[in-house]
Amino acid sequence: MELTHINSKGEAVMVNVGDKKITQRTATARGIVEMKEETLQKLMIADLKKGDGLSTARIAGIMGAKNTSSLIPLCHNIPIESVEIAFEQISNTELEVKAFAKCSYKTGIEMEALTAVSVACLTVYDMCKAIDRGMVIKDIKLLEKSGGKSDYKYEG
Repeated sequence: MELTHINSKGEAVMVNVGDKKITQRTATARGIVEMKEETLQKLMIADLKKGDGLSTARIAGIMGAKNTSSLIPLCHNIPIESVEIAFEQISNTELEVKAFAKCSYKTGIEMEALTAVSVACLTVYDMCKAIDRGMVIKDIKLLEKSGGKSDYKYEG
Protein backbone atom coordinates (compact mmCIF):
# COMPACT_ATOMS: atom_id res chain seq x y z
CA MET A 1 0.00 0.00 0.00
CA GLU A 2 1.30 3.42 -0.95
CA LEU A 3 1.54 6.06 1.78
CA THR A 4 -0.06 9.31 0.65
CA HIS A 5 2.04 11.58 2.89
CA ILE A 6 5.41 10.34 1.57
CA ASN A 7 6.81 11.27 -1.85
CA SER A 8 9.06 9.14 -4.08
CA LYS A 9 12.14 10.43 -2.21
CA GLY A 10 10.70 9.37 1.17
CA GLU A 11 9.99 12.95 2.22
CA ALA A 12 6.88 13.99 4.13
CA VAL A 13 4.42 15.95 1.98
CA MET A 14 0.94 17.38 2.34
CA VAL A 15 -1.50 15.54 0.08
CA ASN A 16 -2.79 17.63 -2.83
CA VAL A 17 -6.59 17.51 -2.57
CA GLY A 18 -7.18 20.15 -5.25
CA ASP A 19 -8.72 17.78 -7.80
CA LYS A 20 -10.85 15.80 -5.36
CA LYS A 21 -14.63 16.18 -5.25
CA ILE A 22 -16.33 17.73 -2.26
CA THR A 23 -18.37 15.06 -0.48
CA GLN A 24 -20.06 14.86 2.89
CA ARG A 25 -17.73 13.12 5.34
CA THR A 26 -18.26 11.89 8.87
CA ALA A 27 -16.12 10.18 11.48
CA THR A 28 -16.72 8.71 14.91
CA ALA A 29 -13.90 8.05 17.36
CA ARG A 30 -13.81 6.84 20.94
CA GLY A 31 -11.52 6.57 23.93
CA ILE A 32 -11.80 5.34 27.50
CA VAL A 33 -10.62 6.93 30.74
CA GLU A 34 -10.14 4.40 33.50
CA MET A 35 -10.18 5.75 37.05
CA LYS A 36 -11.06 4.95 40.64
CA GLU A 37 -14.74 4.33 41.28
CA GLU A 38 -14.98 7.33 43.64
CA THR A 39 -13.39 9.58 41.00
CA LEU A 40 -15.89 8.55 38.36
CA GLN A 41 -18.77 9.10 40.75
CA LYS A 42 -17.61 12.66 41.49
CA LEU A 43 -17.07 13.33 37.78
CA MET A 44 -20.54 12.10 36.84
CA ILE A 45 -22.31 14.32 39.39
CA ALA A 46 -20.09 17.36 38.72
CA ASP A 47 -18.64 17.29 42.25
CA LEU A 48 -15.03 18.21 41.42
CA LYS A 49 -13.07 21.08 42.94
CA LYS A 50 -12.35 22.43 39.45
CA GLY A 51 -16.04 22.35 38.48
CA ASP A 52 -18.08 20.42 35.92
CA GLY A 53 -15.52 18.11 34.36
CA LEU A 54 -17.71 16.71 31.61
CA SER A 55 -18.85 20.12 30.35
CA THR A 56 -15.26 21.32 30.35
CA ALA A 57 -14.09 18.18 28.53
CA ARG A 58 -16.87 18.57 25.94
CA ILE A 59 -15.79 22.12 25.12
CA ALA A 60 -12.11 21.08 25.08
CA GLY A 61 -12.86 18.23 22.67
CA ILE A 62 -14.67 20.56 20.28
CA MET A 63 -11.80 23.04 20.48
CA GLY A 64 -9.32 20.21 19.86
CA ALA A 65 -11.15 19.21 16.69
CA LYS A 66 -11.10 22.81 15.48
CA ASN A 67 -7.33 23.00 16.03
CA THR A 68 -6.32 19.64 14.53
CA SER A 69 -4.45 21.12 11.57
CA SER A 70 -2.35 23.21 13.98
CA LEU A 71 -1.40 20.12 15.99
CA ILE A 72 -0.81 17.50 13.29
CA PRO A 73 1.64 18.84 10.70
CA LEU A 74 0.25 17.37 7.47
CA CYS A 75 -3.48 17.74 8.21
CA HIS A 76 -5.49 20.10 6.05
CA ASN A 77 -7.45 22.89 7.68
CA ILE A 78 -10.97 21.75 6.85
CA PRO A 79 -14.38 23.43 7.19
CA ILE A 80 -15.88 21.50 10.10
CA GLU A 81 -19.67 21.57 10.12
CA SER A 82 -20.23 19.92 13.48
CA VAL A 83 -18.52 18.14 16.35
CA GLU A 84 -20.40 16.30 19.08
CA ILE A 85 -18.84 14.85 22.22
CA ALA A 86 -20.66 12.23 24.29
CA PHE A 87 -19.79 10.59 27.61
CA GLU A 88 -21.03 7.26 28.94
CA GLN A 89 -20.13 5.45 32.12
CA ILE A 90 -19.50 1.89 30.89
CA SER A 91 -18.42 0.37 34.22
CA ASN A 92 -17.80 1.46 37.81
CA THR A 93 -14.33 2.63 36.79
CA GLU A 94 -14.55 3.48 33.07
CA LEU A 95 -15.81 6.49 31.16
CA GLU A 96 -16.26 6.15 27.41
CA VAL A 97 -15.71 9.33 25.41
CA LYS A 98 -17.02 9.50 21.84
CA ALA A 99 -16.66 12.19 19.21
CA PHE A 100 -18.68 12.56 16.03
CA ALA A 101 -17.47 15.04 13.43
CA LYS A 102 -18.92 16.09 10.09
CA CYS A 103 -17.79 18.19 7.13
CA SER A 104 -18.37 18.61 3.42
CA TYR A 105 -14.94 18.80 1.86
CA LYS A 106 -12.29 17.17 -0.32
CA THR A 107 -10.59 15.25 2.50
CA GLY A 108 -11.76 13.39 5.56
CA ILE A 109 -12.44 14.36 9.13
CA GLU A 110 -11.06 11.31 10.94
CA MET A 111 -8.15 13.16 12.52
CA GLU A 112 -10.50 15.81 13.88
CA ALA A 113 -12.67 13.15 15.56
CA LEU A 114 -9.60 11.40 16.99
CA THR A 115 -8.15 14.70 18.23
CA ALA A 116 -11.49 15.64 19.81
CA VAL A 117 -11.58 12.36 21.75
CA SER A 118 -7.94 12.66 22.79
CA VAL A 119 -8.30 16.24 24.06
CA ALA A 120 -11.57 15.44 25.84
CA CYS A 121 -9.91 12.46 27.58
CA LEU A 122 -6.92 14.58 28.56
CA THR A 123 -9.27 17.22 29.96
CA VAL A 124 -11.09 14.60 32.05
CA TYR A 125 -7.66 13.64 33.42
CA ASP A 126 -6.82 17.27 34.16
CA MET A 127 -10.15 17.90 35.89
CA CYS A 128 -9.79 14.79 38.08
CA LYS A 129 -6.04 14.57 38.72
CA ALA A 130 -6.26 16.23 42.14
CA ILE A 131 -8.06 13.13 43.45
CA ASP A 132 -6.73 10.40 41.10
CA ARG A 133 -3.36 10.64 39.36
CA GLY A 134 -3.52 6.94 38.46
CA MET A 135 -6.09 7.40 35.70
CA VAL A 136 -5.37 5.65 32.40
CA ILE A 137 -6.42 6.92 28.98
CA LYS A 138 -6.77 3.96 26.65
CA ASP A 139 -8.27 2.43 23.56
CA ILE A 140 -8.46 5.59 21.44
CA LYS A 141 -9.55 4.56 17.97
CA LEU A 142 -11.56 5.40 14.90
CA LEU A 143 -14.88 3.56 15.03
CA GLU A 144 -16.13 4.53 11.60
CA LYS A 145 -15.83 7.00 8.79
CA SER A 146 -17.90 7.73 5.72
CA GLY A 147 -17.42 9.77 2.57
CA GLY A 148 -14.65 10.09 0.07
CA LYS A 149 -13.32 7.03 -1.76
CA SER A 150 -14.27 4.52 0.90
CA ASP A 151 -16.14 3.94 4.12
CA TYR A 152 -14.64 2.25 7.20
CA LYS A 153 -16.07 0.51 10.23
CA TYR A 154 -13.95 -0.85 13.08
CA GLU A 155 -14.49 -4.60 13.30
CA GLY A 156 -12.58 -5.34 16.54
